[in-house]
Amino acid sequence: MSKSDEIYKYTVSKLKYLQDKADTGTVRGIMANLRRGVGKPVGELPEVWGIVFDKISPELLGKNQASNAEWAIYTALTLYAVHQQGSDTSINQEGISLGHASARLIKTEDDTDRILKRLNLVVTAVSPEDLAYRLKEIIQLLKQENIPLDYAKLAKELYLFCHEKYAQNVKLQWGRDFWSERNRLEKKESENNG
Repeated sequence: MSKSDEIYKYTVSKLKYLQDKADTGTVRGIMANLRRGVGKPVGELPEVWGIVFDKISPELLGKNQASNAEWAIYTALTLYAVHQQGSDTSINQEGISLGHASARLIKTEDDTDRILKRLNLVVTAVSPEDLAYRLKEIIQLLKQENIPLDYAKLAKELYLFCHEKYAQNVKLQWGRDFWSERNRLEKKESENNG
């Protein structure tokens, strides 16, 4: 199994735990702590060490600093906590990429430019912290509209994004997903109005 697939599988298990135990005080506390962790270095908040590191594969761990795998998992979980806050239903939905979800934010032609500008800030982020911050801006918009996202897929993509030889493929896929979803929604709207 590739590292990116391990990251996906591990993140799925963590999301399942957070969803299955959402009504417990323990998970409510974990979620609050995860929200505080957006954009902070992995390991800075001892309160979330368990959700990030418990039962993680040794191959995903860093040596002296956080590995790209640890950062990707941590970032996806912190963003999930922001997105899930205040929602009674799970906003984690398998198969919905950042590109798909972002296209669902568009209600008017002006929205297209606004969302594309935000996506541009994501794909041109200059540091992991900047990337997390830019993603949080989009996640907050998704939260307002109750639009789901696949957070295990996001963790996998964030890991790949950290590697120059794969980053372009992630950006390309987000762009493809954005425009294919945008076209699908326009066609559906046209059929409903016609």
